[in-house]
Amino acid sequence: MNNSQQCGTDRSPDPDRPQARGTDRSVARRAELITIGRKLFADTSYDALSMDDIARQAGVAKGLIYYYFKSKRGYYLAIIEDSVADLVARAAGDTELPPEERAHRTIDGYLRYAEHHQAAYRTIVSGGVGFDAEVHAIRDGVREAIIGTIAEGAYGRRAIPPLARTALLGWLCSVEGITLDWIGRADAAGEKELPRDAVRELLVRTLRETLDVIEEFEPTCPAPPRG
Repeated sequence: MNNSQQCGTDRSPDPDRPQARGTDRSVARRAELITIGRKLFADTSYDALSMDDIARQAGVAKGLIYYYFKSKRGYYLAIIEDSVADLVARAAGDTELPPEERAHRTIDGYLRYAEHHQAAYRTIVSGGVGFDAEVHAIRDGVREAIIGTIAEGAYGRRAIPPLARTALLGWLCSVEGITLDWIGRADAAGEKELPRDAVRELLVRTLRETLDVIEEFEPTCPAPPRG
């Protein structure tokens, strides 16, 4: 299963989308270029980087980037999908933990990712450059994957009624807003205004309240016992 399928964003082939290529060596080379690209786009906007700039800063021939990704947009999409896979993997771990501890771990992993990959996180949440329908679809896939992770931890299943899904989506959108504000605020010394632990506990508490409200409106989705 590829990253798009894991995130619920499997779509028909796009001529600009990067395609996987053959050998282990080529896979490793492609991954190396994505790692370089994540650093480049973290410091510089999409529009400010030309393919010549990317090739020069990556220390490779421009044709190599075209070979693996076909276009700058294809390269950009590959970088976003790599970031998405990282974020979802962090959120989906620790499946054997009790529900409340799993919620703590899931939210902590999410915040750690946002804290240490701020440019990638902003791109995922904002939907990319301008209005890019494909990047928005990737973002929506991330949301569905994380909602599924929360539902599985809370109810033991990913398939939940529409009302429960809508409530969890509302909670997740608030998480995105809080996280964006948190990573963007610092005091005069450059330190975060709020420690990660405080933000995590706030989000865990609001999730607990959301699950209680879901149970009230949808009895088939009882909230897990409080730890």
